[in-house]
Amino acid sequence: MPTLMRRGTVAAAAVLVTALAAACAPGSSNDKPASKAPAAVSTDVAKAGNVTLTVWDQEVQGGLKEQIEKLNAQFEAKYPNVKIKRVSRSFSDLQKTLRLALSGSNPPDVVEANQGYASMAQYVKDGMLLPLGAYDQAYGWSKRYPKGLLDLNSVTKDGKLIGSGDLYGVSLNGEIVGLYYNKEKLAKLGIQPPKTWDEFEQALATAKGKGEVPIAFGNLEKLPAMQLYGILQDAATGKEAVRKLVFGSGGSWTDGPNVQAAQKLADWAKKGYLTKDSNAVKWDDTPVNFAKGEGLFMFGGTWWAPDLNDRMKDKVGFMLPPAPQAGAPVATMGGESLPWSITSKSKHADVAAAYINFITSPEAMNVAVQAGSLPVLPASTEPDKPLMKEVSAAWAELSKNDGTTPYIDYTTPTFTDAFGGPLQGLVAGKKSAQDAMKAAQDDYTAFQKKK
Repeated sequence: MPTLMRRGTVAAAAVLVTALAAACAPGSSNDKPASKAPAAVSTDVAKAGNVTLTVWDQEVQGGLKEQIEKLNAQFEAKYPNVKIKRVSRSFSDLQKTLRLALSGSNPPDVVEANQGYASMAQYVKDGMLLPLGAYDQAYGWSKRYPKGLLDLNSVTKDGKLIGSGDLYGVSLNGEIVGLYYNKEKLAKLGIQPPKTWDEFEQALATAKGKGEVPIAFGNLEKLPAMQLYGILQDAATGKEAVRKLVFGSGGSWTDGPNVQAAQKLADWAKKGYLTKDSNAVKWDDTPVNFAKGEGLFMFGGTWWAPDLNDRMKDKVGFMLPPAPQAGAPVATMGGESLPWSITSKSKHADVAAAYINFITSPEAMNVAVQAGSLPVLPASTEPDKPLMKEVSAAWAELSKNDGTTPYIDYTTPTFTDAFGGPLQGLVAGKKSAQDAMKAAQDDYTAFQKKK
């Protein structure tokens, strides 16, 4: 893909990191010993002897599964002395089980550890991940990746500051959260892909009036409502306000535009624009149901695109969320995928580092494109699948306008429950917009006081 497709996202990442650094000051040292980088490293995998490398990932759907299976096979072919023991879990299951696995006596060697205060920062604080500075020097990741992207996977040893400190992971894919739509259903209803939020709401009303589910939506895990809220928040407040709020440098979750975004979500639920009983529907079931014909639209990440392309072919389209007004630039959350990290107790750290280097190499970016995924760095091949062409075009537009905003679950270690829970109540009609935003602000304030 052209380099242009990456520049804006890299710039956005740098802006986000700068905002975070300005918002937070390093705290006191952690009372637990931080994991130390190895004194010496080896890049000679063949000399490691016979190794079984245990890898935990969440690449379970479509092209994401295809790309990691291909890369694993290629790595084993290049290094016959290494056998990869792959454990794949859904994103939600991985988040639930990873801490227990990392704290055990025999943790996996390589894991996908989510960015943010709730995951990576906590694992670093507790000494569960290995700092990768020595391997960065050996493999040259800092030369391959822009600083802004590496900073998003960097944490201070005390876990109090993201975007600074040591590198703890390297990512393979890029991602944005946008709007999928069923082209066949839109055509039958005489609706064009919406360019503005007003057009989008008109489409929702039309779909509901014709007996269709306007928006396929599953929210059992709470995080989906946070992402849907975040898209509405981006439109209501603008990208800079969201960046400052998530990283603690200004604003309040109870500011008027933030409450208005929550009210919009509540209104959609009340009007029946979302899947019925959505709080009981699993997140990973949402794209499956959408592919089967439930919903005119579906908000979701580009990580779902390869599987949807395989299931729906030319019936599915992808676009950035609608603009506030016609012709206005769009902002939406995104950045890079979960980073690949080495656990501090791994007995095969050198081999683990070689594996991470292999699956994030320039050649790996081409494998990602061929599998229908979105690589985080430029590839020398172009996507050939229809949906992935639209995803790439959306990535290019977002990048050009520096429109990437952070995932709002980065805000605090407990934000998914503290805010996601009230949002479930909001969707169910049991909580007001004001109450939901107060819960967000209370959690945010408590976290800022602890730092």
